[in-house]
Amino acid sequence: MEYLKIFTQLIAAELHLPEPGVENTLKLLDEGCTIPFISRYRKERTGGLDEVQIAAISDRAEQLQEIAKRKTTVVNTITEQGKMTAELQKRIDDCWEMTTLEDIYLPYKPKRRTRAQIAREQGLEPLATMLMMQREPHPERAARSQLSILNSQLSVEDALRGAQDIIAEQVSEDERSRNTVRSAFRREAFIVSKAVKSKKDNDEAQKYSDYFDWEEPLKRCSSHRLLAMRRGESEGILRVSITIDDDEAVNRLQRSYVRGHGACQRLVAEAVEDGYKRLLLPSIETEFSNLSKQRADDEAIRVFAENLRQLLLSAPLGQKRVMGIDPGFRTGCKVVCLDGQGNLLHHEAIFPHPPVNHRMQASIHLQQMIADYKIEAIAIGNGTASRETKEFVEEAFSSQKPKVFVVSEDGASVYSASKAARDEFPDEDVTVRGAVSIGRRLMDPLAELVKIDPKSIGVGQYQHDVDQTKLKHSLDQTVESCVNLVGVNLNTASQHLLTYVSGLGPALAQNIVDYRTTHGAFTSRAQLKKVPRLGPAAYQQCAGFLRIPDAKNPLDNSAVHPESYAVVEQMAKDCQCTVAELISQKETREQIDIRRYVTGDIGLPTLTDIMKELEKPGRDPREQIEEFEFDASVQTIDDLHEGMVLPGIVTNITNFGAFVDIGVHQDGLVHVSQLANRYVSDPTQVIRLHQHVRVRVIGVDVRRQRISLSMKNV
Repeated sequence: MEYLKIFTQLIAAELHLPEPGVENTLKLLDEGCTIPFISRYRKERTGGLDEVQIAAISDRAEQLQEIAKRKTTVVNTITEQGKMTAELQKRIDDCWEMTTLEDIYLPYKPKRRTRAQIAREQGLEPLATMLMMQREPHPERAARSQLSILNSQLSVEDALRGAQDIIAEQVSEDERSRNTVRSAFRREAFIVSKAVKSKKDNDEAQKYSDYFDWEEPLKRCSSHRLLAMRRGESEGILRVSITIDDDEAVNRLQRSYVRGHGACQRLVAEAVEDGYKRLLLPSIETEFSNLSKQRADDEAIRVFAENLRQLLLSAPLGQKRVMGIDPGFRTGCKVVCLDGQGNLLHHEAIFPHPPVNHRMQASIHLQQMIADYKIEAIAIGNGTASRETKEFVEEAFSSQKPKVFVVSEDGASVYSASKAARDEFPDEDVTVRGAVSIGRRLMDPLAELVKIDPKSIGVGQYQHDVDQTKLKHSLDQTVESCVNLVGVNLNTASQHLLTYVSGLGPALAQNIVDYRTTHGAFTSRAQLKKVPRLGPAAYQQCAGFLRIPDAKNPLDNSAVHPESYAVVEQMAKDCQCTVAELISQKETREQIDIRRYVTGDIGLPTLTDIMKELEKPGRDPREQIEEFEFDASVQTIDDLHEGMVLPGIVTNITNFGAFVDIGVHQDGLVHVSQLANRYVSDPTQVIRLHQHVRVRVIGVDVRRQRISLSMKNV
């Protein structure tokens, strides 16, 4: 890496991390190693940096690379103009902040034909320089003299105006001026939102009514408010601006440029004010508008990514025979029966609800399917008719019944219409595919949800308003992290799931599936080397995250990397037992002194991880799934009253609170101030997605369909 030393120093200082760990992480990333691989299998080289720290290093290194590319463009442009000096070159070389770099470049940046440029072409730059010196008591006489030298037909007034245009541009491009105005924006900028009068009374505009006449300090404006205002602006309902005290800003600038009193000073003061209002203010306002939007995006993306992580790591039921039900009233409930691997065995529609109301017939069919396909659990989508369907299913069994779970169906319709679903079920319609997705989500949420665009899963806020490239990068990183944290069954994983395994991608994932189809199940990790195009580098990155439950070598079903098999085998040999016995015998493992096995390549961090893995090889880090029941006395929003304490499920988390499903077809909001008996700055630190909670109703607005909830003292 060309700038390794500089990047290491900058990143280590910014992130407060040790330089050796940062340097080695940058080298590993440059070698093509993935973040999950580095964090798990290269702890000795990184000093034990975790995934979050490594991802931050990777992201900052990418930003610095972009600055390095921009610097090349800047240097080339200034050099071609013949204006490069040793001092300027050094300033550019030492600069690693994009805003500062652009300020340095601004006076040399090719631009359209401005008023100042026209004035320079008219030969008025000497006059502008003379005015800026502020020594000439009679600027009109000096202008007349200059026009005479130029043999110009311009009037004195036009000449002075042209000179002022040059001064205005110089002021607007001067770094000191820009930093003066920036400081004012940083300290005292307000964001102001006003309704567009012609749109104010539209029904569609009412959702932005809070921002029809809104003003607050920019530095206090939360992510969700800023994104809401910007969305209203993009829809033509709001006008949003960022303002400061213009008079005070002009006075500050004039104090920097105007010296004394007189005719020249008056002209310079006018030029400074013009430069501020016409050039500098719009530029810095745009800069802060973009900066505030970027910060809001980053916060929204952070919350979205954390929600997605929690959703992907939801508790799995495991390989059970599952019935998936996509509930509905008029169109009936689509029912599918799946085997332990999620394969479709049977599907049909039942109509237990109005208007058809074939409740008895539906009950008989349901019981018959459960008996025929040995169903062990039932997954019901949480959409329309969900609660009614759950009650029907529970009534259909007078004695023992399979466990019933309500599953989020967000994104199921997106999956059912996707190419992946069509390829898997070419002969089934979208309703069958959607019900299959609901059933599989109960068995293994991670394996099923990776098939769906994260933006369609329903756990984000303003996900269509934020920077889409950043959002995709963050969500892909999150999915990759979750997949590799859990590990993947090499013999049952879909191509979609394999795609996110460290070191693989769509092509290699498909090659693995094709190899499995042709040659049968993998019996060892070493067989991966026979997969077309899966070379040594990819094997090193992916092998530790792939599991083979029935492999001959028990380490193939663990997170122990093949590169460490030899040390485990040596441990077993020293203990005079097999590797399988080492795994099963706790007493034998406790006798091992891992310090004896430290080598130049394997240190105590890796050996400690190996011993933890031998204790519970292939352990799923996800929690156990829990059943849940809504309060039977509450069916609709009309049944609610203040003071009620109800069970609920967290369906979405934002930076202003959490949404909770309490079984009335309308989620309630627990505002961040109502999440705990203490101040909460980040809701994701005190609550998680799909958590079962108890909430108290503190407000019901039936007209606006809004429910306010609290988790304080519940």
